[in-house]
Formats: sequence, structure tokens, C-alpha cells
Amino acid sequence: MSSIPNRTLPPLNPLKAFEAAARHNSLTLAAEELNVSQVAVSRQVRVLEDYMGVTLFRRLNRGIELTREGSLLFRGVGQAFQDIEDATKNVSRRGQRNILAIQSYVTFSRGWLMPRLGDFHKAHPRIEVRLSSSPEAADFDTDNLDAAIRGGDGNWPGLHAEKLADMELIPVCSPAFLAENPLERVEDLAKVKLLHSMARPKDWTSWLEAVGAKFPPKNRLLFENSSLAYEGALMDLGVAIANRHFVQMQLRAGTLVAPFEQGCRTGESYYLTWPKDEAPSSPLLKFLDWIRIHFAPDESETPEMAPDQPLEVSSSPSRSGFSI
Repeated sequence: MSSIPNRTLPPLNPLKAFEAAARHNSLTLAAEELNVSQVAVSRQVRVLEDYMGVTLFRRLNRGIELTREGSLLFRGVGQAFQDIEDATKNVSRRGQRNILAIQSYVTFSRGWLMPRLGDFHKAHPRIEVRLSSSPEAADFDTDNLDAAIRGGDGNWPGLHAEKLADMELIPVCSPAFLAENPLERVEDLAKVKLLHSMARPKDWTSWLEAVGAKFPPKNRLLFENSSLAYEGALMDLGVAIANRHFVQMQLRAGTLVAPFEQGCRTGESYYLTWPKDEAPSSPLLKFLDWIRIHFAPDESETPEMAPDQPLEVSSSPSRSGFSI
């Protein structure tokens, strides 16, 4: 049987001291990081230099400077320590089975997830949810996430995508705004302020085209994202074009109303995504079961929505797959 050669590695404590000193370009700062004396760091670096038979630092009056050999070593050792740190964090987090880290869009978080998160916590009080928001697609290699809400067509290499719901647009406004600005026909929208999300500039045009409107949406008030546009509608600023899933609670509470019953689908959908090469954790499986129930068709019905089938419109998602 052939023997397996042992790895030839330098002593790790001196290597750790060298990496810290090289990263900070200072023995003092390295000592502070490692919680040892400067003399101890210097001694460990000497041990490594003796082991390798080269000088790694030039000792200057006001500090230290890497030699050519030191720079070569630090280039490889620094990356190796970073890889070890990343792998340790990832494995450690995966081992803490009561933690669920999710990334979502701001509008999805504020409009749908956060109002219902208390229900999930009541059902699973031992699971610690860590919710972050970003308009960018999640990077599971670097972001320390279990899952992410993502919009688009569901085809992303390396990701499992569980479809939650299709995106459907409806106009909404406050009851007070509607009382002051009667909207009996679609054409009446030309007389009022239309609230737009700059992240989704085509939504109003898509809905107006779907219902056969003949005027362009020129009387506009622009917001950075859809969530702010919904807030504007609540504050009587005008009529927002909303994803109906994100305004269900306001429609039921009567703080928003839908002056026109017809919705239109954009061709985009929401998905819960996670890496294909990783088995979902127990908290993620519980979250998946919970979110499936809450996105069931019976919850998406609202008294303000007519039972008619929504119109279909074509949509061109952003490069990241979606906008908010």
C-alpha cells in the first residue's frame, strides 16, 4: 500500500503572527489584534524566519516593511487565512440550526414579509430570523444567507427556485384621495397625480396599455422604490401602481382602495431561492412550509379585487432579474 505524504507546513502560530503583522504593516497592531505583547509577535516572526531561512521583514526606525520573500509569502498566506475564516463562518452558521438568514427586496420585506413575520415567530419561537434587504441578487458564496427572495423567471444557474406568486399590478389610492378625486373611468387617471417607482418605471404604462387606456402617464410623482410610492398613496399624494400582494393588508383595512378592479400580470414572479448544492436547513424548511401557506390562492383574494382573470402583459426584467 502506497504511503500518503504528510503536508509540509511551517509552525502555525508563527505563521499567524506573521500574517497579522504583514496585514497591518505593524508589530504593534498585530500584537493588539492577537492580544499578546509586541515582543511576543516579534519573537514568533523570528521563529518563522529561522524555519524558512529567509528574512521576511526589514526592521526600520518607525516600523517594518515586507521583503520580497515576505511579500510572496503574505500573498499566499493572507488568502489562505481568509479562505479558512470564510469556510469556518459558513460551517459555523450552518451548524447553528436555529438561525435563518434571508435576503429580500425592500418592498417585499415591508409590504409582505414584515407584517407577517410575527406569525412565523409565534409558530417557531426558537428560530432566530435575520432579515436583510437589497435590490441586488443574493451572492450565497459571500453573503452568509440561507435563502433569498428573488423576482424573475426562476431560471438561475446553481439555485433552487420555489415559486411563490405571480406579480400582478393594480392602481391604489387612499379613500380620502378618491373622495376628492372621483375615478369612475380609466381616463380620469389623466387628471390626477400618478405615483411611480423609479425602480419600476414601466409599471404604469404596462397597466394602462393592458386596460386599453389612450393617454400617457405624464402627471407623475417619482419615488426611489415601490415601497415609498405606496407610502405616498397612503398620504393622499395620488394613485400608485402596486403589486397587489404588497397592499393586501391595507386593502382589507380600508387604508387603501382599488378604484379599478382589473389587474394585470407582468410576466414576472417571486421565488424563494437557495443553493442547489446545499440541503436546506431545518429552519428554512419550516419557513418554506409557512410561506407556501401564506401565498396560497385563498389569501391573495381581496374584497376589492374582482374575480375576473387578470390581463397579461409582457415585461422586460432588469439585468439583475427584477426591480422593486
